[in-house]
Amino acid sequence: MRRLPIIFLALFIGLFLSSSEIFSQTTVADTITRSAPIFYDVLGNQVNFGATMPPLNQVAGAPKAHYTYYWELGDGNYSFEEKPKHAYKKSGDYTVQLWSTNNYDNGKPPESRPKQVSVNFDEDATTDVAAASADSPFLGEDDLLLKTNRDALPNQDLVLITSYKNTKQYVTNGKLYLFYNDTQFKDNNFILEDTRMFHGEKIASELLLAQNSHSPKGISEENYSKSYLAEAENELVFQRQTVQDSTKRLLLPPTLEESQELYRDYQIIEFNDMQPGEERNLFRTLKTTPEMLKDTSAIVTLRSIYVPDRDYGNHTVKDTELEIVTSHDPNKMSSSGTIMNYRWARLKRLKFKVRFQNNGEGPANTIRLEVDTPEMFDKSTLEVKDMYPECPICPKEREVNYSCLDTILQKDKIIFTFKKIYLPGSEQKGVTERDSTKGFVRYSMKFGDKFHKVKTRSRTAIFFDKNEPILTNYSTTRFMPGISIGAKAGYIFNPDLDNSKEYFAGITVSPFKSYKGYFQAELFFSAKSFETLRNFETINTNDIGISEIVRFTEDNEEKGISTYLVPISYRYNLNNFLAVGAGVQLKMDLSSSCVGETTGEYSIAIPGEGEIRDETRDTFQKTDCNESFSNFQSGVFIGANVGGVRIGPSVGMRYVYNFNEPTSQIQVYGIWKF
Repeated sequence: MRRLPIIFLALFIGLFLSSSEIFSQTTVADTITRSAPIFYDVLGNQVNFGATMPPLNQVAGAPKAHYTYYWELGDGNYSFEEKPKHAYKKSGDYTVQLWSTNNYDNGKPPESRPKQVSVNFDEDATTDVAAASADSPFLGEDDLLLKTNRDALPNQDLVLITSYKNTKQYVTNGKLYLFYNDTQFKDNNFILEDTRMFHGEKIASELLLAQNSHSPKGISEENYSKSYLAEAENELVFQRQTVQDSTKRLLLPPTLEESQELYRDYQIIEFNDMQPGEERNLFRTLKTTPEMLKDTSAIVTLRSIYVPDRDYGNHTVKDTELEIVTSHDPNKMSSSGTIMNYRWARLKRLKFKVRFQNNGEGPANTIRLEVDTPEMFDKSTLEVKDMYPECPICPKEREVNYSCLDTILQKDKIIFTFKKIYLPGSEQKGVTERDSTKGFVRYSMKFGDKFHKVKTRSRTAIFFDKNEPILTNYSTTRFMPGISIGAKAGYIFNPDLDNSKEYFAGITVSPFKSYKGYFQAELFFSAKSFETLRNFETINTNDIGISEIVRFTEDNEEKGISTYLVPISYRYNLNNFLAVGAGVQLKMDLSSSCVGETTGEYSIAIPGEGEIRDETRDTFQKTDCNESFSNFQSGVFIGANVGGVRIGPSVGMRYVYNFNEPTSQIQVYGIWKF
């Protein structure tokens, strides 16, 4: 019988967890496969590539459908051109791959089988004109660049291109780190499916934590500790809000420790014999997990760390933002607040990004972005972080004759307007680089002082000059259910019992600060007492009129400890101060005891003489009883609360109807939810 409290507690926890909010979406799989076979022409060391593309299925109402291309050329080089031309430095066999992306198109991206290309030429007699004239992607002191071939769709591959450069004046041996699967998301963002390397790199099998036990070369343990503290103070290590796009740092161990706090998974690549000024590329295939479907319009990050010389701690940190999207549409809106902890949300600054592309036949000079912005955000905290075309913020209350970004705050909107800019159109004559036709605004905001735990959706209307607007996807902000523990205590009236007293105390479990409706579970224990005092008499009269009278006094007292379980109840907050609810209540006596005492006073009544007491014939009887885990009851209830019904203190009353005796119960209580 002692297992019953454990069973009650397990039932309590199980039923509460089953009532927690579960986010799910279903998708209809596209089973139609399209192919884009690769073809090529070899002329000496130069190879011309192309692919036979299937027809596009235009999305109704969208801009003109088109393909974008990403080629890996088998020797560590790549191209985003539709028909690239590439000059190889050495004879040999090369595996060429194509990833094509269908924009504004219904259906899956076409698949291209890798192609084996054989190149044979006289290496001594060939001048690599194409390679010599190629522009380096690195500017200034840059030594680490990252690109992707397309946006991340759930359950679809994307390629992460990592380019690194030796800016030292000597040959280096170093490391590259990739951190992925952001810990702010419950589910993994990506699966690392493949890594393609072309310069003798190798994937390290060492444990990352082992590196944190040593100070960098040339720094003493004492100075290392001081430097670590200084870096932690200056860069606010472990604080996600300070993550920068690209930084140069001196101390590697604290960066690795910080990165492990922010990401669940990592990969380490070692490289050797990198010549001064040499540039290399490596490629990783990442598959977006199907679970990220519920986090579309989310901004996720990857962190890359480049250690040019592994004998020293100098390194470059680059955080790359990726967007989980539902379609390959360059006009889109995304947010870092797809799912947040409401308890700490007010301390957070949310990041937003609106992207757009001019698909016209001519340039756009004015681009207006009308962003739906729920009132829960404090628009006065708006900060524009970055933009393209890059230009200054327009001054207020006066017109200027230069390019600028104007910002207007309205009750339910933020309007960004690029004025006097030049953004070429993708169909414009002479425009071959599609990236030059794209732009964006990246900004951040805080929540207002008072905002409710409600899911919001917003999108952007994009106006190119005087054309009709293009509407983006919806960007969603939602909150994790969280857990609120409440302390509850009160008094129980039993109208069917006389002189009944019952006090109780326990806990409640519910989602944290729900806005309207939510489920709640409860477990509490009570101490009760019940006492009855009854007086009655018996009279027996014989044939000659003498009566025997016995006057009884019966005193019964019961005490017990009971447990109450509310496995599930539904509550609804009418406003901040009033809530109603209904649910199921189960009750069982863990222990109960009863003591009964009956005293009988004997008298005899004789006609003409009156009543005569005879104490020698008095009676006394005592009974005892003890029970455990007995008196199981079940019932339903309705009730109401007044006070801080979402969080904090409140008082309430509840009427319970039990399906067995005693049937009625009234509870009055106070509760404080944390």
